[in-house]
Amino acid sequence: MSCTNCALTIDKYLQGKGMQQVKVNFMGGEVSFGLANNISKQEIAKGIGGLGYHVVGDDVTGVAKTRRLFQNHLQRFRFCILFTAPLMLHMIPGVHIHFLMNPYVQLALTVPVFIVGMDFFGRSAVKSLWKGIPNMNVLIALGAAAAFGYSLYGTLIGQAAHYLFYETAATIITLVFLGNWMEEKSVESTQTALQKLAMSQKLMANMIAYDDQHQEHIFPVESAHLKVGDLLLIKSGEPVPMDSKILWGEASVNEAIISGESAPVTKKMNDKLVGGSIVDNGTVKAYVTAVGEDTVLSNILKMVKEAQTEKPPVQQLADRISAVFVPAVISIALVTFLVNYFFAGQVFSANLLRAIAVLVISCPCAMGLATPAAIAVGLGRAAKNGVLFKNAKSLEIFKSIKQVVFDKTGTLTTGHFTISGFRVIDDVHESSGVRPELNDSPLTTQDSRLTHDEFKRIAFSLEKYSNHPLATAITKEWKTKDDLRWEKVEDIKGSGMNATDKAGNTYSAGSYRSNDGLTYNDTSHSIYVTCNNQYIGWIDLVDEIRPEAKEVVRFLKTKGIKTILLSGDRKEKCEQVAAQLGIDEIYAEQLPEQKLRKIETLNREAPTAMIGDGINDAPALAKATVGISLSDASHIAMQSADVILMNHGLKNLPLALGLGKHTYRTIQENLFWAFAYNIVAIPIAAFGFLSPTFGALAMGLSDVVLAVNSVRLNFKKVV
Repeated sequence: MSCTNCALTIDKYLQGKGMQQVKVNFMGGEVSFGLANNISKQEIAKGIGGLGYHVVGDDVTGVAKTRRLFQNHLQRFRFCILFTAPLMLHMIPGVHIHFLMNPYVQLALTVPVFIVGMDFFGRSAVKSLWKGIPNMNVLIALGAAAAFGYSLYGTLIGQAAHYLFYETAATIITLVFLGNWMEEKSVESTQTALQKLAMSQKLMANMIAYDDQHQEHIFPVESAHLKVGDLLLIKSGEPVPMDSKILWGEASVNEAIISGESAPVTKKMNDKLVGGSIVDNGTVKAYVTAVGEDTVLSNILKMVKEAQTEKPPVQQLADRISAVFVPAVISIALVTFLVNYFFAGQVFSANLLRAIAVLVISCPCAMGLATPAAIAVGLGRAAKNGVLFKNAKSLEIFKSIKQVVFDKTGTLTTGHFTISGFRVIDDVHESSGVRPELNDSPLTTQDSRLTHDEFKRIAFSLEKYSNHPLATAITKEWKTKDDLRWEKVEDIKGSGMNATDKAGNTYSAGSYRSNDGLTYNDTSHSIYVTCNNQYIGWIDLVDEIRPEAKEVVRFLKTKGIKTILLSGDRKEKCEQVAAQLGIDEIYAEQLPEQKLRKIETLNREAPTAMIGDGINDAPALAKATVGISLSDASHIAMQSADVILMNHGLKNLPLALGLGKHTYRTIQENLFWAFAYNIVAIPIAAFGFLSPTFGALAMGLSDVVLAVNSVRLNFKKVV
């Protein structure tokens, strides 16, 4: 596709064929859609070929690619400029080369250029008109053909001096080829961040294999040939070929490719390695856990490419105008010719030149390129710095966010808990003298007390089935192989774990709320454990506030954004964290459904972003204006979020907000230039103040201006 008008053409064609969920990514040159039952991919590929484009892909068979003399716009420009340059010499003041004024010499120089131009622009124009979806090449082909045809007519009737516009036809074609090539290079520059990520997937690996004597051998292999389960040796200074898990060794790993953080992370046995990251120091043996499209890096690329195809609301107006732009410009050119001819008293040749100038200076591409160019750079810079936007709409919405809601555990705090204390309730009045025998025998009414080891065993056996950060800490510190076997176990979100053993005894481990009435109003502990509705002990855990949390909250307040803490934890703990960080409002002891209702209320007050990491946060993340999740969050939380911060913390939240606002600002600048260019340029051409030659050059440069303005996002200070 040579421009965004091409993308609109293909989009219209596919929708006209009944395809669903059509997404055309001009920036990445990709098309996706839901295939209708009564049509095959081969038919669709041929149909797109009929529009003047070629479908590339291993899964599209039966579509032969036509070999062409020129493969790209640069090759076409180089060929055409050889013939066009002599024609342009006489346009230079004071330069008069007599033989170049000969109409047959000019015809001979113009014909090769015209053939190459019509082979590209003419072929594309005719096919698009045949399908009823005129594209931008119709304007170029009409302008060049009009100039060439008028000159040829004058030559044939022997009055060439009054009809000599061969150089106009040649320069239009040549300069538009130059402009298209410049646009392609400019668009490529908006994709640099993604290209670097893609290149990181093409690596060499040291694969470990064993012979029949169980001797270890290492041989090089391309990462593309690796399979899940293959063993790898990764040495200091080498990239990780594919997602892997360490079997042996320890290393410092630079994960900047996905997190934007160059500080190395220590990895040891059973830790995961992300394909494309670099082992800074150390040597490890690992086995491959994911290849191809299943790797973290592939999923990041897929997510960013999908986000590029999304059209934010600001683009919809530009698309509607682009859809009718070509017929409108042809009408304006015709009106220009007729008005000048009948009312302005101009000679036919001058009228024709003005109409041609209108055709070639008009640029629907600029309007279509304004949004995707800025979004491509914004998404690319975000991905390079460990911020993943699942959709382009989130980039635009960030400009209006007025309040940010934080979950506490795992979001404002590290989520890495340690057990600070516990107690087994052994007083007969507190326990009622009743406890289960832990060998799964029936209950006894004798006053036999739980030991610390037995209490730990109960807590571990319950919490091993939960992925809550508190449960993870308990199972890590109190791990035992002699855990209890449950007949039934249930994880009640926002409450805790319930289980029943084979003898019918019921156990629970959860918050004070889940054991209300059993703990004698003792609300100061993290986890309460019960058996058969009898309170048997408590566990306290401590968590650290993330080191960057205070700075992030301070940044938000300097931007006038209200900060809110929304947590299921106790009010006392929430107040303590809020006081340390300077958070404006607190909503504590909230169940998942309460969090959801609170977010709905906050959304009605002002556009709201929510940041969370747990399963409990998933409904609220989905309901917020923008949901933001951390990379070490639960899978469902990441699915529910619109934005994912990949650097294991809040550090890049200001960057995400800043990129969103500045990307939208860049889109506004681009759209202003695109509309202003066309609104100003078309009347100037219509009134005869601009020649077709300069019109063709200006048309090509208009797209370059937008691309360059978009590329500034890569370097612009956004925080």
